[in-house]
Amino acid sequence: MSKVKWEGVYPAVTTKFTSDDQLDLVTFEKNINAQIEAGVAGIVLGGTLGEASSLSNAEKLELLDTTLKIAQSRVDVIVNIAEQTTRQAIELAQTLEQRGADGLMLLPPMRYAADSREALEYFKAVAGVTKLPIMIYNNPVDYKIPVTLEMFEELSKYPNVQAIKESSRDITYLTKLKIKFGDRYKILSGVDNLAMESLSMGADGWVAGLVCAFPKETVAIYKLAKTGRQQEALEIYRWFIPVLELDVHPKLVQYIKLAETLTGLGTEHVRAPRLILEGEERAKVKELVQHAIDTRPALPDYKKL
Repeated sequence: MSKVKWEGVYPAVTTKFTSDDQLDLVTFEKNINAQIEAGVAGIVLGGTLGEASSLSNAEKLELLDTTLKIAQSRVDVIVNIAEQTTRQAIELAQTLEQRGADGLMLLPPMRYAADSREALEYFKAVAGVTKLPIMIYNNPVDYKIPVTLEMFEELSKYPNVQAIKESSRDITYLTKLKIKFGDRYKILSGVDNLAMESLSMGADGWVAGLVCAFPKETVAIYKLAKTGRQQEALEIYRWFIPVLELDVHPKLVQYIKLAETLTGLGTEHVRAPRLILEGEERAKVKELVQHAIDTRPALPDYKKL
């Protein structure tokens, strides 16, 4: 089993597209290099922010191949599985393992609102066919299927189920997980505007969104928070919070892609039915992000922490 630490910042990167709806691997590479240079621990491909539901498996594999070439084993390369059937999820997991992915992020089944028994069987089926380390994505707010303590108890029997992306937006759930499971699972915050709170309550990592546009600031917050320099981390976090709020909006993809564009790390191109922002909505997001750019804090030499 390949070793993933599940500690540090894991950008849930956007998928870059050209104006004619093809993968834009040039801009994608620029962003991935910026993330690695900033000191992230890994890259998460094809997540919610990566427009997972709009990507073909061939495109996911192309993104994986490209990222592995760029990363050169410097960071973990994790691929999200968000499929509609158990068979599709199993087949994709096996293919991703063969193609060299370091680990998987696993959402509950898509479209069908599975109950606890069905979702658990889905997770177990995927975990049972791969040796890759797995992070279970708990996001009942957006995906309507909570992963309960009882489900995690059952999944703890699978040694490759190693981490939880915790996006319930309930900080007390993180504490309940820590109380019940101790160090059995690594827990990563999955909500940008609760990241500092989650780290303060013992989260091991941060699957981040606005890191796509602000990689250095995101990693700095994590490193400072984890080395006891809470006040310094908090000052950067407070500057960042208005922008981090974009991560919990239904249009997080468009908002974060606009932010990436303004910081020179992306473009606004999205895949339909999503559309590029326009009018007052675009102006408001642009103003918010531009203010953050104009007031960027000076960062300490966080890489040495």
